[in-house]
Amino acid sequence: MSRDIKTDDIDRTKLSGALRRGSVKKHVAAIHVSGKLTLLQRKLSNVLLLNAYDTLTSQTTHAMDARTLCMMVGYNSNDLDTLKGSLRGLAETVAEWDMLDVDGQQEWGVSSLLSYAKLKGGVCEYAYSPALAEKLNDPKVFAQINLNIQRRFTSGHALALYENCYRFVRIGSTGWWDLDLFRRLMGVGDSAYYESYKHLNAKIIKPAVAEVNKTSNIIVTPDFKKRGRAVSDIRFLIKENPQLSILDLDDGEGTRNAPAYERLRGQGVSDRLARQWVREHGEAYVTSKLDYMAGQAAVRNPVGYLRAAMTEDFGAVPAAAALSGRAEQLKVVQELVAARSPTQRDADKRAFLNGVKDMAARSDFERHGWMSALNADAIRAFWEDLSPGAFGPG
Repeated sequence: MSRDIKTDDIDRTKLSGALRRGSVKKHVAAIHVSGKLTLLQRKLSNVLLLNAYDTLTSQTTHAMDARTLCMMVGYNSNDLDTLKGSLRGLAETVAEWDMLDVDGQQEWGVSSLLSYAKLKGGVCEYAYSPALAEKLNDPKVFAQINLNIQRRFTSGHALALYENCYRFVRIGSTGWWDLDLFRRLMGVGDSAYYESYKHLNAKIIKPAVAEVNKTSNIIVTPDFKKRGRAVSDIRFLIKENPQLSILDLDDGEGTRNAPAYERLRGQGVSDRLARQWVREHGEAYVTSKLDYMAGQAAVRNPVGYLRAAMTEDFGAVPAAAALSGRAEQLKVVQELVAARSPTQRDADKRAFLNGVKDMAARSDFERHGWMSALNADAIRAFWEDLSPGAFGPG
């Protein structure tokens, strides 16, 4: 969803079939965004897109609770004024695309990043225009965003550079951008100061490149083209960072043959997510969670339950959990966690840890998550506050 070349620009050059042919690869779609977005606004746009991605074209509106949204992007959870301002900025920012359609015809389009957003009852509801949603849902456009990497960035320019480069990682180069376009992608297109290449290089290019190479899973190297003695164009050569590599989705040929993949698909897990889980966690681990779920009664949302089971390592319960009603509490907590979205679960864990001051308790939670025996009472209180009555009376 993107602000500059795509907010989440998710490029999957790990596609199979025709999408991997060189003729298609050369026409990597780009979504450029006018206007200046702050680092927090860029992170906000990524979280919103990630939250909506699985239903981008099947639902016209999307929602997540405002507290979770604030925490995911680094706002104070009570700072709704800042959240409102950032949402307003996304609604006022224009996204523009220029790409080849499936028939090889050139298509140009323009849309606001968000068609609307509203806050009501502690929930943020938002939508994308149908045309932009279609583009963002296209695997040739959308490159998987990794929120763990995103959180490491301290500069909006560095995050913008990362997002604009990452989708080209399989190609190895962004291709040439004239400096006017590059300034727009970095959000400084309206600044007279950065019309000077000297200033642009010193304040934007060099610091952004340094942070991307230090922080992310790719290494970028700028390359320049001159007209006469003046720099006129820039491109970035890209390679994977072996020190910070993250698991990418492959073309699926091997993963789709795994028995665990078939079982996940049988539970309603999407092809994309099933392949990701098998590659990220390993077939044995995924199988153990499928077996664990099979032993639970009446799981209403298998996909959500499995997501939580793998994240929270359901089944690896401390021995003390069986004592004095603790097992029942764990079951309730597991169900509450499973009902939350991935972004909400991440925010919930950080919110809980913010209130844990004892180092031993923090360490136990970091090892065992919501199954932490040292934090049992605090965990119950935390979830009771989020879902009053979840544990029954008393």
